[in-house]
Amino acid sequence: MSPDGTPAAPSGPGPGAGPGAAPLLEVEDLRVAYPARGGGWHEVVRGVGFTLGRERLGLVGESGSGKSQTGRALMGLNGPGARVSAARLRFDGIDLLSCPPRQRRALRGARIAMVLQDPKVALNPVMRVGDQVAEGLRAHRRLAGAALRARVLDALASVGLEDPARVARLYPHEVSGGMGQRVMIAMMLAAEPDLLIADEPTSALDVAVQQQVLAVLDRCVAERGMGLVFVSHDLRLVASFCDRVLVMYAGRVVESIDAGRLHEAVHPYTRGLLACLPRLDRPQRPLPVLQREDAWAR
Repeated sequence: MSPDGTPAAPSGPGPGAGPGAAPLLEVEDLRVAYPARGGGWHEVVRGVGFTLGRERLGLVGESGSGKSQTGRALMGLNGPGARVSAARLRFDGIDLLSCPPRQRRALRGARIAMVLQDPKVALNPVMRVGDQVAEGLRAHRRLAGAALRARVLDALASVGLEDPARVARLYPHEVSGGMGQRVMIAMMLAAEPDLLIADEPTSALDVAVQQQVLAVLDRCVAERGMGLVFVSHDLRLVASFCDRVLVMYAGRVVESIDAGRLHEAVHPYTRGLLACLPRLDRPQRPLPVLQREDAWAR
């Protein structure tokens, strides 16, 4: 861990992340819109574009900037009535917008997985934790019996849950918010996906457990070549953990920069976010307030 309390730097980009490598994910002019109350459509994601290799891509911005909707569009899990379009939305050569629904369902959970933001909502309240982890393994990896149980316990242990056999018997309401978050991560990683979209995966975790979870994600990228889209509000965390950062505002990407150079960002919105971060070595009174311009949202 670095002196200012942020996680230590990752081990480096995973296999396939170097120059010339074929991208795992290609996104061009992605748009997500919902019906507006007065008629017409309200766009919440507007022209987002990026490519992803087998690396860590941070997606940052304020609440409502379109980060989660971008992740859900990659999964095909936007809300009822959503209209999703893109000039290109390809995963490992597969067109996600034109592929048959059956093929999209087969990818979801097996090769593309998403850690949702609120485990209390995402987890099934009437199923034991272990059964929920096993459900995906049974469907996507055809495991059963002792092999299935061993894989479930390994997945729970890998995210720092003590006594995984006991945790596997619990219902979601019997675990804390931090434990529920780790169960969600274990559930999504158990099938060893090629792409993981993690929506605020460490927000409910204390620093020690956060380090364990980040180490697991880092290992998946470095050793298995998994691609990671890491959605977060924590600029310091993203700067220290990710390889690249996309900054979103009002549904658009306003800046794309290497994570290690985030402090050199030039867009006034990114500079404003960085200025609002409290620093122990340089207290500010009063704390800065982020100033926004209408032109950024156009």
